[in-house]
Parts: sequence; C-alpha cells; structure tokens
Amino acid sequence: MIRAEHIVKSFDGRIVLDDISAEFSPGITNLIIGQSGSGKTVLLKSLVGLHKIDSGSIYYDDVEFNRLPFKEMKAIREKVGMIFQGGALLDSSNVEENVRLPLDLMPEDEKRDRVNFCLKRVNLSNVNRLYPAELSGGMIKRVAIARAIVLNPQYLFCDEPNSGLDPMTSVLIDNLIHEITQEYNITTVINTHDMNSVLEIGEHILFIYKGRKWWEGSKHDILDADNRELNDFVFASAMAKRAKKAGL
Repeated sequence: MIRAEHIVKSFDGRIVLDDISAEFSPGITNLIIGQSGSGKTVLLKSLVGLHKIDSGSIYYDDVEFNRLPFKEMKAIREKVGMIFQGGALLDSSNVEENVRLPLDLMPEDEKRDRVNFCLKRVNLSNVNRLYPAELSGGMIKRVAIARAIVLNPQYLFCDEPNSGLDPMTSVLIDNLIHEITQEYNITTVINTHDMNSVLEIGEHILFIYKGRKWWEGSKHDILDADNRELNDFVFASAMAKRAKKAGL
C-alpha cells in the first residue's frame, strides 16, 4: 500500500500539487487522471521519489518514504518497477539485454531463466535477440512491462503505458497490467488520460484538477458522477457527449 498525506509540491513558486491525500491499495489498478498540466505526472513522480515534495508525507506501507535517509530510500526503490511513457528501452541492446538490466547481481543462468519467464508472462517468448527497432509499439510496451516486473516488485508505477498505441493494443496492455497486478498483489499506480483505460481497468480512480484532488471513485461511479470538471474531462469528445445524451 502507498499512502499520500497532504502533499504539496511547487516549482519556482508555482504550486503544482496542493494538499493532496490519497491511498493506493495493492492488488487493484489505481489510476491518476486529469487534463494535461493538472499535476498528475508530478504526483506520480513524487510518489516514486523522482520529485522531492515541499511538505506532506508519502508512506510505503507504514514507512514514511520521503523522510528516509538515502540508503533506506534506495532499499525501498529496489522494490519498485517503473514503466515509462515511451518504453525507455535501450536502442543498442536487444530484448533480453533490456529486460535483464536490473539483474546485475544474479548468476548468469538465473538471469536468463528470469528474463525468459518474464517475457513469457507478457506473451513475448523467443524474441530475446530482437532490437527495439524491430519491435512494434505494443511489443515495446510489453518488453517494458517485463523489465518492470523482473525483480518481483511490490510497487509498480506506469506513466501513460498505452500512449501512442492503437485501441486494440491499448486494451491488451491495460489488461496485462491488470492481470499482473492481481496475480502478484502489486500496488500499481497508473498515470493516464485515456478514458478507455479508465473504463476498462479503473478500480480506483483519482481525478486531479488544477493540482488538487477533485474526485475519487471507481469506473462504476465515474460516468454518473455529479462533478462538472470531471464530466468535462470524461465527456470531452463529441462522440462521448452524444453517447451521454443518448443514455448509452
């Protein structure tokens, strides 16, 4: 579990996160949504420790993560997997080399077995020797997922994991992350603006508006929420507005 309490974060005197509190439970997909510039990416990076918050507390289970000394903070980070927006694969390394990157201290045969297990788990067996330039967008994201889970993380952070993918591949990636989250009881936090993801796997949703926590609920609540700013976000497209008006 990850818990945020009264988080404030500013850049050059401009408040980006304003008194945000939220709890992210294990075994379910926790989504952070909001418009571009709302602060959702800053919140995600603050939770993982890439941004130092101005005030407030971030707890990993019962440990106050943001106040730990560097060595103890590093120990928790070793339990964290991260999926970056573009996949962040090394172009000069093949699939196997990318996935095994976090396994430096493991014996070679164990590295190979673990890499093959994770690639099989994301339905990418026998692609070990391919390079990123030879992969489709969906395959790149699946390799990124394999790398993120190779150390059996307790916590998984995903920054726009299906950005740039076609709708069918996006659903596959969403479902894969959801399955892995449940299977290994991971505390998974996903930053997204994709409403398909929200409606597909949004078990716990946090809506950020102008740096503040504006709404919280699940995919079952979001379409009927009495919140103007949330509705403007959810039903932003003309097609979504027509569907809402038709009661679909």
